[in-house]
Amino acid sequence: MTNLKKIAIPVAVGIFGLALLSSCSVGLPKGASAVQNFNSQKFLGKWYEIARFDYRFEKNMNNVTATYSKKDNGNIKVDNKGYDYVKNKWKESIGEAKFVKNENIGELKVSFFKPIWAGYNVIDIDEDYKYALIAGNNLDYLWILSREKTIPAEYKQRFLSKAKSIGYNTDQLIWVEHDK
Repeated sequence: MTNLKKIAIPVAVGIFGLALLSSCSVGLPKGASAVQNFNSQKFLGKWYEIARFDYRFEKNMNNVTATYSKKDNGNIKVDNKGYDYVKNKWKESIGEAKFVKNENIGELKVSFFKPIWAGYNVIDIDEDYKYALIAGNNLDYLWILSREKTIPAEYKQRFLSKAKSIGYNTDQLIWVEHDK
């Protein structure tokens, strides 16, 4: 029995470690590229979530916003808020994002539960930084953001076309409702 423990415990710890590392997935989906000449200062501030895939951490949520601000260490504070219309209460989640390469490339990683990091990539943004398309590290994560509670049809179409060309199933997007 002692020999079994000597083998089982390290194997279990190793499997747990591999699972933890595999959940720390950063990078871009195949066919996607992060915005170059990215202006991190212009990206800061409040964004409204216009559309997303259905994730368990945002399930049943409307009025979802993300507010980005610069931290003293140079990273970005991420403050996500939303209203859970099933539980009738507001939820908030504070995280941190950091640039994977440098501040001039919209390739970031974000963590709400350190040490677990996930890809958060700005793959399209308008020149005024009012509308953005954000991809995770794979085809399971996608967000459309706006500085307003709506998005013009031209940007909606532009982002949907780009997402489809990468391989996203945009029919699965949830269109977030915002109080007027």
